[in-house]
Order: sequence, then structure tokens, then C-alpha cells
Amino acid sequence: MFDVLRKINILPLVKEPSPEVYQQVLEKYPKYREEEKDQGLEYRDEANRSRWSFFDEYEYRLPRLTSSKPLTRFGWFDPDDTPAEKRLIMKLDIILTLYCFLIYWIMKLDQANINNAYVSGLKEDIGLEGNDLVTTQALYSAGAIIFQLPFIYIIPKFPKNYILPIMVSGWGVMTLLLFEAKNPAGVKALRFFVGVFEASWYPLMHYMLGSWLKPREINRRAGFVYCAQFLGTITSGLLAAASITHLDGYLGHKGWQWMFILDGIITLPVGILGVWILPGTPYRCSSIFITEEEVVIARERLKRGPNDNHQLKLFDRQLWKNILTSWKLWIPMLADVAFWCSCQIPSSGAFILWLKSLNRYTSAGVNNMSTISPALGFAWVAIVVTIADYGNRWMGIVFAEIWVIIGAIILAIWNVPESAKWFAWCTSYFSISMSASLYSWINDICRHNAQERAIILLLVNTMAQTFSTWTSVVVFKTVESPRYLKGYCFTAALSFTLICLVFVMLWFYKKQERKDARLNGIVLYNSELAETTDPSEASESDRKMDIIEQKCSI
Repeated sequence: MFDVLRKINILPLVKEPSPEVYQQVLEKYPKYREEEKDQGLEYRDEANRSRWSFFDEYEYRLPRLTSSKPLTRFGWFDPDDTPAEKRLIMKLDIILTLYCFLIYWIMKLDQANINNAYVSGLKEDIGLEGNDLVTTQALYSAGAIIFQLPFIYIIPKFPKNYILPIMVSGWGVMTLLLFEAKNPAGVKALRFFVGVFEASWYPLMHYMLGSWLKPREINRRAGFVYCAQFLGTITSGLLAAASITHLDGYLGHKGWQWMFILDGIITLPVGILGVWILPGTPYRCSSIFITEEEVVIARERLKRGPNDNHQLKLFDRQLWKNILTSWKLWIPMLADVAFWCSCQIPSSGAFILWLKSLNRYTSAGVNNMSTISPALGFAWVAIVVTIADYGNRWMGIVFAEIWVIIGAIILAIWNVPESAKWFAWCTSYFSISMSASLYSWINDICRHNAQERAIILLLVNTMAQTFSTWTSVVVFKTVESPRYLKGYCFTAALSFTLICLVFVMLWFYKKQERKDARLNGIVLYNSELAETTDPSEASESDRKMDIIEQKCSI
């Protein structure tokens, strides 16, 4: 079907650069030639390696001697990026990073509106009672969890610039239809399908970023995209307040109904435009904004990165043996489960329900006040991403989780001055501010195989959402709001668990990076032992490197 639409010039064509274009790029930019790369090897003596080096994630990723310019960890571009690379990255920042920002803003707008509608008349008009709100949220999560599984096959196989627009348009339609809901069952069914269409978004976004960008370029851009979550929550509160104040009763619809109508109208056109805007991947690029020369540059600058042209069949035994026997699945999965379960204070709507329980504000006032906590989330993301880029990703994650533990303990105690509760609510978004750093790290861990990366991102996200869904029903029951004692204690415990798992993941990561040092232009040896790294310890990526070099020599 896609091929037929391309023939009649409705859909953009896939760009496959000719050998002549490849040759022109190699002649124009000598840094991509294999012989130039070989000359850039660094020979590193580990005889006097400090024990504190364990805490440096990038120890085996930053060649210290070969760069012609000082290499800093924080910066929008690498010092050795050519002008052409910088132009490409700037384009990607617009058509990929900024577009993903818009999508995430819309997704969070469509996701958070149920809490705003609940305190703005939906509860009374539809007849929601008891734990209906948390059940509705759980059904949304169930839809997202169940329908992530088919994307294990879909994401590696089909064009990304078609998958995402279709899904965005789908959840836009479901959100729009919510204004016609007449009973609790209708709301729950539509929210389930909103979750179905949003299922692939977050893993797919990180997959696309990882397909075009170097590992150290992902974190700051993922952090920028993640800020859209807070903007969506803020916008949802402000839109709810405006709908109640100005549109309540207009054309026979309540204010909360107008909120769903406006959300749907905003979502649909942005989703459809993605077909022509999104770049796909370097090996299947169809964006009208990327030239063939830039496709070659993108492939060459990630030469040791993923190539999504070489894939095993989905049910190939070797594929699943590689995945299921690898730490790259299980350790990140445990960390992500702890992350999702530790960030339920913002997602539970506890803050807005607490505001309503004070009986000081009107419905519009409650919605306006509820934007304070997510607004501060912008600052928390900026702080965490900066720590992760200037220092290490584990530092940003641990820093964020310390604040989460402090806030959760305050809320668990509960009988504290109101100012202390405000402090806890205002720091609660630290819990989700480190998501960009965690997922960027997982993306980096799986960078050598595009197919395995897509599967692992989806499995990790699916399992984490699964645990988050059933635990939220148990520890954040609506009838216990706003003092979710079990929920706050659970959050503190899982945050501490996440900190422990981060150091476990760091240990496995450093061990793997040492094996893969040759891929990064670093040859390790120990002058005291008079030996280099044991060849028997060579990883899959080492063998991949040897194969590539053999082909180049031929």
C-alpha cells in the first residue's frame, strides 16, 4: 500500500544514496575513511588505573589523545563535528527532536486531561464513584502495555514516519470521542484505546533518536523532549480552567467536554504531518528535508553504530537467545521497573486531589494551581540532564532519586506543616525528570544492534508499565486520597532500590565497555603485566569490528 501511494507522489520516497554520492562524501570528508580511523587509535596503559575510574561511565568511550580539539562532555555539538555534520544535527533537532517534543506535549495533554476533567465535573456528570478514577487510569495503562508487544515486530520492520503518525492520529480520535461519553464504561473503554494508540510512543522516540545520534548526543535532546511532558500537564490544567470559565454551556457542552474536543483538534493535524516531517532512520530515510549526502554522513558518523538493514527473523532462535541471556535486558528492566514504580506520585493525581481536599479553590482555581508542580519539572529536568552531561548519567539519576525519597517521606509522615507538603509536591517531579537519562543510557547500552535495541526498549518499557499499573491500583486507591500512605512509602522504597540498581547497571556497563574499547578507538594494555586484553574476552562488537576491517582490507 505504501509503495502504491509513493508512486502517485502522495508519500515521500525512500532515499538510497548512489555509490557516486558515497564517493563524493568520502572525498570531501576524509575523517570517514577507514585508514583515517585506524590512524586515530589510542593505546592506553591501565597499569596505573585509579579505582575511582569505575564511576566514570565514559572511561572507555572518550579517546584522550586523538581528538584535534578539546573534548568536553557537555555541548550541543562535538568539537570534531564538521560543518556538514552540524547542519545535519540542526536539521534533526527541528524535524526529529522538536517534532517529538510536540508529540510528547500532545500525548501528555491527552493523558493528563482525565484528572483535570475528574475535578471539573466529569465525576458528577458521568457518575464516577469509588475507585473508578484509578481503574480508568489502570485501563489506559493496560492498553498501552498489551499493544506494545506487536511493536516488537513492527518497529524494526516498518517505516517509522508512518508508524508514529498513525498512532498519534488514533489517540487523537479516541481523545476527541471522550466528549460524547455518557457513562463510566464509555470513559473506561475510550481511555483504554487512548492507551492502545500511545503504546509505542516512548520506546519508538528513543529508537529514532538512537538511530541518528551518537550516544552522548541523545541525553540532552531526550531531556528537551521530556520537558514536553510538563508542558502538557501545565497546558492541560490551563486548558481545563479556560474551558470551564469561557466555554461551559457553549453549544450545549460542558467545560470538561470542550477540553476533550480541543485536545482532539490539536492532536490530529500534528500527527498527520509526521509522514513528511519525520526522517525515519539513516537506512530508510524518506524525509523531504534530508539530502542524500546527509544520509551518507549520518551513516558514516555512526559507522560503529546500529545498521537496521541486517536483521534476523522475529522468531529466530539466535535472536532471542542473544536477548534473553544478556544482562542488557534484565538489569535495565529491573531499573526501569523501579523507576516507573517510584514516579507514581505525579501520575496518581495526588497533588490535584490534595488541592481539591483543601476546599479553598474553585474548580478553575484547582486546575490553575495544579500547574505549579509540573512547571517546576522544567527546572528539574534541566538540572538532571546537566548533571548527566557534565558528569555521568548515574549521577543525574541518583541526584533525582534522593529528592524523591525526601519528598515521599514527608508525605508519608503527613502530619507536618503545610509548607513542608508544598515542598514535597514541588519536588515530586524529580521522580520523572531522570527518565531521559535512564532511557538514553539503555539506548547506549544496546547501540550495537538496531533490532535488539528496539526489542529491548519495548520489553523494558512494557514490563515497567505492567508493574506500575497493578501496583498503582494497590497503593494509590482513589478512596484513600489524598493521603496515600502505602503509595508514599512504596515510592520511597522503590527510589532507594533504583539507586542500588543504578550501580549494578554501572558495573555491567563498565565491564562491557572495556571489552568494546577497540570499537571506540582505544587499545588497552597493561605494562605491568605485559599483556593486552585477553582475546577470549572479545565481545560480539569486537568480532563485528574484525569483520568490518577484513571487508575494508579486501
